Amino acid sequence: MANFNTARLAEDIKREISTAMRDIKDGAVVKAMVGVSRCELTSDLSYCKVYITTLEGGDTTKNVAEHLKKAEGFFKRRINERVKMRKLPQLIFVPDNSMDYYEHISEVISKLPKPAEPDDNGDDER
Repeated sequence: MANFNTARLAEDIKREISTAMRDIKDGAVVKAMVGVSRCELTSDLSYCKVYITTLEGGDTTKNVAEHLKKAEGFFKRRINERVKMRKLPQLIFVPDNSMDYYEHISEVISKLPKPAEPDDNGDDER
């Protein structure tokens, strides 16, 4: 039961942070088109890792994570207003570079040699 509740709270926090991103006035955050990919909440509700992505990826995501860390109080206030929790977790903004990893894997796959095509005469010897 605790895992379900933790997962539900993590999704609620993710939703509230995503909606609060619209109200951020920081230029670095606004220009980068920031999104929240997932949230991981510890079982004791002390910490919440917020994985963020940007369209540019790479160093831009790291820079935005630093700017969002400065706005942690703003996000905690917004979460406190809308999500009923006994204890507000400390928010840890982590750059999620999974898109860069996916691009790298796509490049590796595209460089692989094409598989040999079967003959048209029906000789399917193996």
